[in-house]
Amino acid sequence: MMQDQAAEPGQCLDSAQPSTHKPSQNGAESSRSPDEPRIDLRVGGAHLTLLGTAHVSRASADKVRELLEQEDFDAVAVELCPSRYQSILDPDALARMDLFAIIRQGRVAMVVASLALAAYQQRLADQFGIEPGAEQRMAIAQARARHLPVLLVDREIGVTLRRVAANLGWWQRIELFSGLIAAMISREEVPEEEIERLKEGDVLETTFAEFAQNRQDLFLPLIEERDRYMAARLREEIERDGHGRILAVLGAGHLKGVAHYLAASEPEPHPGPHPGPSPDSRPKPGQEIEELERLPKPRLWPKIIPWLIVALILAGFAYGFAQSPLLGWRLVWDWVLINGTLSALGALLAAGHPLTVLTAFVAAPLTSLNPTIGAGMVTGAVELYLRKPSVGDFGRLRQDTARIRGWWRNRVSRVMLVFLLSSLGSAIGTYVAGFRIYDRLF
Repeated sequence: MMQDQAAEPGQCLDSAQPSTHKPSQNGAESSRSPDEPRIDLRVGGAHLTLLGTAHVSRASADKVRELLEQEDFDAVAVELCPSRYQSILDPDALARMDLFAIIRQGRVAMVVASLALAAYQQRLADQFGIEPGAEQRMAIAQARARHLPVLLVDREIGVTLRRVAANLGWWQRIELFSGLIAAMISREEVPEEEIERLKEGDVLETTFAEFAQNRQDLFLPLIEERDRYMAARLREEIERDGHGRILAVLGAGHLKGVAHYLAASEPEPHPGPHPGPSPDSRPKPGQEIEELERLPKPRLWPKIIPWLIVALILAGFAYGFAQSPLLGWRLVWDWVLINGTLSALGALLAAGHPLTVLTAFVAAPLTSLNPTIGAGMVTGAVELYLRKPSVGDFGRLRQDTARIRGWWRNRVSRVMLVFLLSSLGSAIGTYVAGFRIYDRLF
């Protein structure tokens, strides 16, 4: 996939020599060092230097420092969104996470996926003695030391993850999520080819692609959309604040795509009396940003199916009682026993408090008949009340979740496991009990 992206028209990066600048047809200039390719181009009235870096290379961090020491820039752009930038500046922000709000809003799976992603990247750090994103940290530190503004040009990671999910079928989402969890559990070393892909690509795309059979499903939201987004953000910053010279530190996998979209937004020079497009005819960066930040509309069928299942279950109860009260109560008992037991088993596997396990048994048969409330919401809230996480649990969350045992040892991650496993048990119980009910009826 990265080879396909490298074939973008209008770029001359690969043909340039390390010490030579060669203008392209769209006004961009390209140069290349063995590891850190660079493209210089004019956007509006600004001179923009795009530095392609490897997220797992110390040499990239050194190159960022070298450029900022040797050349004059008015601003530094980094491939970070506000939340990732904040996590770099404030590593203790997790300690202020409102866990109850996350449970109530149903965002536990998203947080677990983010932690699993961080655990995979921690495996890289442990195996190769590297820190993914070191070049971004270096860019921030050097910019702040020189009192230069830091421009955050990447799309919010939560939006990207939700657009990734919308681009995948439900089975592919399960496959992707289970792959992330498996990577978190696995103690195997990361293959050398994955490391090489990280050196030339994007850390998010490479991490997710390890668990996806069809990488094209991931390419659009993870690479192409973010190329467009970062190009639009750079144009927005230039038009709004008039920076004269900007250094943009981007992953090498985004370099040519961002340069392509920046060059495409500039009017082409035309010889003779026929002028190029007026600036007003160019796409507005704000409109493009708004389009790429728009969350996908939820599909209708995932909302309808739970209610259809509830209707079938209630219809089964009604038909059973119509046949005989004994049969009706037997169906109710099957529902309670199967649904409650499997949900309680999930809470038990998550090492939930005994009262949490009991709550799962009682709550699951009721919440399964109300799709607006999940069993995990109840069990997670009860576990959170019974075993309140300490400040230390929040502070150690990233370190603990890098190891499989840490998910059960840390009270924050254990609440999330209780939520997920009791919900999974209740979901399985709903289908098993439903088939059991109709098997008794017919």
